[in-house]
Amino acid sequence: MFGQSRPVVLDRYGKRGSRWSPPRWLVLLLLGTGIGACGVIFVQERYLPPRLSAAESSTLRASFEQADSERARLRRELADTTKRLDTALADTKRLGADLSASRSGADRLRETAAALVASLPPDPRGGAVEVRAARFWIDSGALAYDVVLTRDRNAAKPLNATLQLVVTGASNRGSDTSLTLKPVAITVGAFESLRGSVPLPDGFKPRETTISVLDAGSKLLGRRVIYVK
Repeated sequence: MFGQSRPVVLDRYGKRGSRWSPPRWLVLLLLGTGIGACGVIFVQERYLPPRLSAAESSTLRASFEQADSERARLRRELADTTKRLDTALADTKRLGADLSASRSGADRLRETAAALVASLPPDPRGGAVEVRAARFWIDSGALAYDVVLTRDRNAAKPLNATLQLVVTGASNRGSDTSLTLKPVAITVGAFESLRGSVPLPDGFKPRETTISVLDAGSKLLGRRVIYVK
């Protein structure tokens, strides 16, 4: 009873009513996480486009791939079209250069022809339109001809006229006769070179041809008689 004394330990909490409570920071973290998740769901359902299902996502992806393929095809076609356009522009430029060269050559030829025409003897009968030179011959039963006509160089514009040929010769019976051939519409500038042929009746032997140039009112502008060779 009066032995050695031992220390007495007092337990403030005791084992009878002890409970574990989570720390405040853990509670706040979980609460914030829940509120954030709810906010995300609310915003997604209220303001954002509806979420797609798996089938809709697959369809959307297929549509995107198709559109991307179409865009690639259009890009290739645009490149091909641009290439063809560049080629066409180059050809147009080349053709323009060729046309310019051809026009220059034609101008030189026309100047040469004008010089040759100027060297021809004048029409003895004169007239508003002169028959400066002509040649007639028989070619496979037809009357072929070359005729060179000239006008005053100061004429304002080309003249619309008619070339009328009257052929005199012997018929198949041997009697002299004259044939009035079909008139030919012509346009006469400073000079005009005409070439053509007209059929003749069987057995007809032409001797000479009268060349008449008439205006729209059948007024005689020039005339000349040429022998048929």
